[in-house]
Amino acid sequence: MQDYFSGRPSIIKGSQLPETAAQECLLHDHGRRLEAFDRLREAAAECGIGTDPDRDLLVLPEDAVSLLEGTGGAWAELGDAIRAFRATLPLLPLDLFGFPAESEDSLAEGSSVLRHIGGGVEAWAFQDREDSIYKFFRPIEGQWIGATFRYEPDEDQVLRAEACPGSYRDLLEKLDVINAIGGMPTEVVGVTPEGVLVVKQVLGERLPEGTDTCPLLPPSLIPWPSRFLRCDRDHPRLAFVRDRAWLVADTHDRNVVRVADGSVRIIDIVAAPVIGMVTGHHPLLLDWLARVRIDPQAPLLVSASDDEL
Repeated sequence: MQDYFSGRPSIIKGSQLPETAAQECLLHDHGRRLEAFDRLREAAAECGIGTDPDRDLLVLPEDAVSLLEGTGGAWAELGDAIRAFRATLPLLPLDLFGFPAESEDSLAEGSSVLRHIGGGVEAWAFQDREDSIYKFFRPIEGQWIGATFRYEPDEDQVLRAEACPGSYRDLLEKLDVINAIGGMPTEVVGVTPEGVLVVKQVLGERLPEGTDTCPLLPPSLIPWPSRFLRCDRDHPRLAFVRDRAWLVADTHDRNVVRVADGSVRIIDIVAAPVIGMVTGHHPLLLDWLARVRIDPQAPLLVSASDDEL
């Protein structure tokens, strides 16, 4: 089937979860998009184009360097990289989704074909006539988008994680992680020239306010020992995605829904990879990460169980 707005292939329609094989293909698509974006970043750097922040790269049109590609070399590679990335993330005008074209705040004015159902600091959510959910992630201060974690090593061997605005790559990675941990199937529909990233999800039913989501989280999410982490978002968990350790949090009752088949799915998170430059200051944490990767039930210390600490 096709997405109504972009005309591109889509596996999401209304409240029905896609088949397992289709979800695996969706995860593959997220990986291809990240690889294409990394190639674009490298090609841009070779041409002396800034890549941090990365918003300007994400919205480059296919013909952005057409006049320079004829010189060959790095510029030709950049042109190829832009087109390869655009094949994974098309540029789509905001008015394609029914928002007014001539407006200073199109999202706030609403869509003629989508019904506004809510949203938060990072994104606004809308529902289409087939009950699919479209989320519009808005840039923050022009260059940043979504949220990630900033790590602050502490002298007492505790890793402190504080949520902060993220890059576009951070957001693309977060959407990949949501799919990889068994969260709500999430497609990336496109990005507007203004930098609004559009994603599509299956419709879910909100949980009752105040629901304790801890027992509902996927078993692939491993609780962090409090000895190692202080986090300013709810329910911090460890996940291993694409051979990297990730901090995943913010899975409160508004970010978890129940879908038509009765299962519970995460629809949004704050996440960041646990990078080596941080864990290098925490030898006990490094040891635990190595062991829990093999055995999710591994105790905090080799000689003791977590209940004894």
